[in-house]
Amino acid sequence: MSVNPELRKLDIDIPSQPQSLVQLSLLMADEDINMQAAASLIENDMALAAAVMKAVNSSLYGLKGRVQSVHQAITYLGMREVAAITFEMGLRAAFPPAPELEPLWKRAGQRGTLMGKLAARLSLDAWGAHSAGLFEECGKAVLFRHASDHYRAMLRATDNDVDLVGLEHAGFGVSHDALGAALCESWGLGAAAVASVRHHVVAQAALALPAAEGRRSISALSVLAHVLMQDPGRLDEAVRAVAPAADLDEMLVLRAARQAHEQLADAQRAGRAALH
Repeated sequence: MSVNPELRKLDIDIPSQPQSLVQLSLLMADEDINMQAAASLIENDMALAAAVMKAVNSSLYGLKGRVQSVHQAITYLGMREVAAITFEMGLRAAFPPAPELEPLWKRAGQRGTLMGKLAARLSLDAWGAHSAGLFEECGKAVLFRHASDHYRAMLRATDNDVDLVGLEHAGFGVSHDALGAALCESWGLGAAAVASVRHHVVAQAALALPAAEGRRSISALSVLAHVLMQDPGRLDEAVRAVAPAADLDEMLVLRAARQAHEQLADAQRAGRAALH
């Protein structure tokens, strides 16, 4: 997909999708996914394969024993989970390493996992939801690469995305949510995932889904994941606010959110225990 022409005028570079991820996207779009071809694709990219194995064996997934191959990772986690990890690593590799971006990538992994698990439990588009979670804050990485010193000062000046968006508009004429959506489009993510990334700041701040968006279920999952990661005590309030707007059953959504949150918390506890 082509990037919004208005963004091109700003001379802010949108990283192109690595060829291996282009091929993986095509495989994931097939209803009958060729597991063998997907595993081989990942394994043939040494950097991606090494990064995926490191991620799969981290505390986040809480697996017993070390996973020795991409095929084994797919057996334990499923193709969607492994593909999402691969996309996360490819996304990180598109930007220079920087301490300021490490919290962003950590949140991306947790958010993507939460949104993917929520979608799977609710019979929604789990691949689209996981991808939207991974890419939600990627516009910040775009701006950091574009003007590191300037953007570093913005990140230090505020602790919330609503204020940050205002600073971004003042400094660059564009905000990270719009840039993130542009990156999603250029990397071939679906329309619902793109819309979720584009509107996530307002949706999360107001606990309200964008009226103009058609399929709003992924935006709803973005709001719920944000609440679970930032303020779990507001989960009931968030579910009441966004589930009806996305045509989702409130009780099913609340149950799925609690289960996904508990599963992630258990994995994190297991990881901390393994370090002691």
